[in-house]
Amino acid sequence: MSRLVRAALLQETDHGSGEANLDAIEAGLRSAAAKGAQLVLLQELHNYAYFCQHENVAEFDRAEPIPGPSTARIGALAEELKLVIVASLFERRAAGLYHNTAVVFDCTKQICGKYRKMHIPDDPAFYEKFYFTPGDLGFTPIATSLGKLGVLVCWDQWYPEAARLMALAGADLLLYPTAIGWDPGDDAAEKSRQHDAWITVQRGHAIANGLPLLACNRTGFEAAPDDGRGLQFWGSSFVAGAQGEVLAQASTDRQELLIAEVDLARSDTVRRIWPFLRDRRIDAYGNLLKRYLD
Repeated sequence: MSRLVRAALLQETDHGSGEANLDAIEAGLRSAAAKGAQLVLLQELHNYAYFCQHENVAEFDRAEPIPGPSTARIGALAEELKLVIVASLFERRAAGLYHNTAVVFDCTKQICGKYRKMHIPDDPAFYEKFYFTPGDLGFTPIATSLGKLGVLVCWDQWYPEAARLMALAGADLLLYPTAIGWDPGDDAAEKSRQHDAWITVQRGHAIANGLPLLACNRTGFEAAPDDGRGLQFWGSSFVAGAQGEVLAQASTDRQELLIAEVDLARSDTVRRIWPFLRDRRIDAYGNLLKRYLD
C-alpha cells in the first residue's frame, strides 16, 4: 500500500529584508496549501540574504532565539494551513553561541523538533565557521504526522555518513534546506561540474538508503557585502525517489513552488530488492571513526 505525501519545495530569492522574505514565505505556504501540499520544505537561512559571504560581527544581530519571532509566525501558518513545515533559521542559543538550525512544525504552532547543522563549511564566500557552532543534537529523525523526517542542512548533503545515520535511525525521507551557488568567476565547465555533483551525490544518498529525498535551494544573484564577486545561487531544487530517480526539479534562475508526490511506502519495496542495510559489514567499518588512515 502506498503512503503518498504531497510535498512542496519553496525556492525563493532574497527580497531585501527579513520581513519581506517572511511575507514571500507566507505567500508561498498559502499557495502550497491551496495546491494540496502536506509538507513544505524551505531553503537554508531563508529570512535573509546569505550573509556568510563575509565575516562581520554585526551579522550576529540577525540571529534570534528558538522559539522566537520567526518560529511564532511560521508556526501560526503551520497551524492555520495544516502543514508540516521545515524552516531554517540563524539560532541565537546564548551570547556568543549560534547555530544554523532547522525547525519542524507538525500542523500546529508548536515546534515538534529541530536539527542543528553538523558539518560547517569554511570556503571563499561560505564563511560559516565564523558564525555557526557545529550541531550537538546528533542525527535524529523528527517524528511528524507524515512520518519521520531526516532533516539535514546544506553542507551535510556531501556526507554519506549523515544520510546513513538518519536512515539507520528510522527516517522515512531525507530533507536538505540548502544555499549553494556559483562563483561568477568560474567558467561554464566548472559550473556544470559543480551543479551535476550536487545533484548526483544527493541522488546517491537516496539510492544507498532506499529513501526519497528533498533538496530546496535558493536562487538569484546575491552581491557580496564586502564588494566581492557575489554568488549566483543555482536553484534546481529537486525531489528524488527511493532509487534516486528525479521526480521533480525546479529551474536554475527563478522563484518557484515545486510540488511532487512522494510514496514513503515504496522504500520497503526498494529495500527488498536492494537490501543494502542487510548486507552492511558493520564488523569491518571501525576505521570510519578515524580522520584518515596514515
